[in-house]
Amino acid sequence: MHVQDRPVATKAEKDTTPARYAVMGNPVAHSKSPVIHKQFAHQFGHNIEYAALWVDTDGFAEAVQQFRAEGGKGLNVTVPFKLEAFSLADNLSERAKLAGAVNTIRFEVDGKIFGDNTDGTGLVHDLTKNLNVHLRGRKILVLGAGGAVRGVLGPLLKQNPALLVIANRTVPKAKELAKTFAQFGKIEAVGYDELVGKRFDVVINGTSASLKGEMPPLPVNVFAGNAVAYDMMYGDKPTPFLEWAMLHGAETAADGLGMLVEQAAESYLLWRGVRPETRHVIAALRKG
Repeated sequence: MHVQDRPVATKAEKDTTPARYAVMGNPVAHSKSPVIHKQFAHQFGHNIEYAALWVDTDGFAEAVQQFRAEGGKGLNVTVPFKLEAFSLADNLSERAKLAGAVNTIRFEVDGKIFGDNTDGTGLVHDLTKNLNVHLRGRKILVLGAGGAVRGVLGPLLKQNPALLVIANRTVPKAKELAKTFAQFGKIEAVGYDELVGKRFDVVINGTSASLKGEMPPLPVNVFAGNAVAYDMMYGDKPTPFLEWAMLHGAETAADGLGMLVEQAAESYLLWRGVRPETRHVIAALRKG
């Protein structure tokens, strides 16, 4: 048989099974992640399948093992399972260790589970790359002291701000976070009443107030000149925090949709080894 006569495998004969990924949460039906990752895969011509999986609150570990057994390659993890995902991981990235939570799981070939946290990197990417906000040498105020805030403090401090202040209703909780992250930069914790007379260049809302249509109790003069207001939540219309911010001196107001896409891009990089372009994806989501 001549070399040219040998049968060549056609594309149709190659393995056409899509690589399976998913986001697990409760609730999860509202998730934009399937749409985002579909657009990412299209950029590279990758054959992937990405689903939003509702998981019973006490069935996370079982659901993860089942997804893996069915050939799953990786997972995004959202509320309320990020702490459980942290416990479930065999190995953790440095940023996941800092955050104390995992939002991205990669199943390794040796059977281990690798846990990462892409939230803080996603926030910093959105602020610095998409919104052109300089964080170095700036005064940053972060509202809240829950899991969402813990996940972003490390990456924010790596940008070398002049000062990062955490404000929270429960001050001891904020002080505990400040102590944990003190080794990474200048960080303080205060109650909302202690913000009177202080001004900040960047104010980030990491509380869940926006989900309830509420507003953290901020003093009216909290924004410095040219200040940026950022809400880690997002919706079809501006959050109460962003509406208030624009009325009280913020020059720029942005919601967390860009952060969502950027953290997803970091997850995609962890799974597939390439980082998708994000601006067009953000723009497409804004159009609805």
